[in-house]
Formats: sequence, C-alpha cells, structure tokens
Amino acid sequence: MKKITIYTDGACSGNPGPGGWGAILMYGKNSRELSGYEPETTNNRMELTAAIQALDALKEPCEVAIYNWMRNGWQTASKKPVENRALWEALLRHTKTHMITWIKVKGHSDNQYNNRCDQLATGAIKAHQASQKV
Repeated sequence: MKKITIYTDGACSGNPGPGGWGAILMYGKNSRELSGYEPETTNNRMELTAAIQALDALKEPCEVAIYNWMRNGWQTASKKPVENRALWEALLRHTKTHMITWIKVKGHSDNQYNNRCDQLATGAIKAHQASQKV
C-alpha cells in the first residue's frame, strides 16, 4: 500500500464569502498541488473541501497521513461541533478506502507545506477575483 502525505488548508475572504482551498499530495519524491475556488462559502467548508479533493485525487487505496486542523476532535476552536454534515460524510467515506491518520498542524505556523497550502487557497480566491475584474 502506497504511503501518501497530504497537507491541506482552506481560506475565506469574509466568513462567509469567496473561498479557496489548497492541498499538496506527496509520494516519495513526487508532489502534486491542487486548489479550487467557491464564490460563497465558509472557512470550515474550504478546510473540508481541501481534504476531500485531495483524497478524491488518489487512484487506489493508500496509507495516508493528512496534516490539517481536523485532529481537534472534529470541533471548532470554540469546542462546538462543526457544521457541514454532507461534507463530513463525503470525507468519512474515504476512511473506508484509505488508512487515514489525521495530524494536527497549527494554522499559519512555520510548516512550509501548510503555508504553501494557504498560498494555494488564497491564490485561488485572488485568481478568481482578478478574472472577474477583466
């Protein structure tokens, strides 16, 4: 079974507002960056979407280490249950295919991959906003 490392992040300009997500998938010396945009969303939705999209990109069952905020007991910083049930269900479906370990990374820390995912997420927002001004 391949061992994959995934870093993810989500961003929102306003909450709710335009949002973006970013992910980096790493296998050995290879890496792949993914990102996307939604016009009206929340930061939590983008965090979940990043993980879902990264897992969707895997073509076979893998042993996966995902670095993001979700190891926080699936709770918000204020210890309330997260919302977005449909996204949670989509994410949890992947646990039937892949062996997933959730590893918490403090947002906006000095982790180069988390910082790159943040750049991908905010870059998706900026790219869409720039295309709307043309």
